[in-house]
Amino acid sequence: MSGITHLDDEGQARMVDVSGKPETAREAAAEAVVALAPATREALFGGGLPKGDARAVARIAAIMGAKRTADLVPLCHPIEISAVEVDVEEVDAGARVEVRVRTTGRTGVEMEAMTGAALGAIALYDMVKGLDRGTEIGPVRLLHKAGGRSGEWRR
Repeated sequence: MSGITHLDDEGQARMVDVSGKPETAREAAAEAVVALAPATREALFGGGLPKGDARAVARIAAIMGAKRTADLVPLCHPIEISAVEVDVEEVDAGARVEVRVRTTGRTGVEMEAMTGAALGAIALYDMVKGLDRGTEIGPVRLLHKAGGRSGEWRR
């Protein structure tokens, strides 16, 4: 089971011990795509939603999600986050939430970036559901990570 770090030799779940790892600069970026009907996309990016500025709500939700990842994802380390940047942009499918997270620490921030992107997308869904119950979220995926022993990875 040595290839799966969250399992011990008996296959039991465990939190990985990172105490022996050096602190390094680490960053990760993730995205979540929110598929919207064309009229809903126009309302979102044209400022015509009845609930208000959905993009601002999504940015705050993404930041909060990144900061609370250790409370939401089992076995995830609490991390002191240095920065969270969020963009909500219009795409052909609807909207794209991109979250970039940085820290200096002993473990990476991939889960924080993906949690932030997912929560931002869920907040967008909540803001538009009255107009478009057919809204879909996905994919949610890691785009980039850098730092630590495994170095840099890019989708």
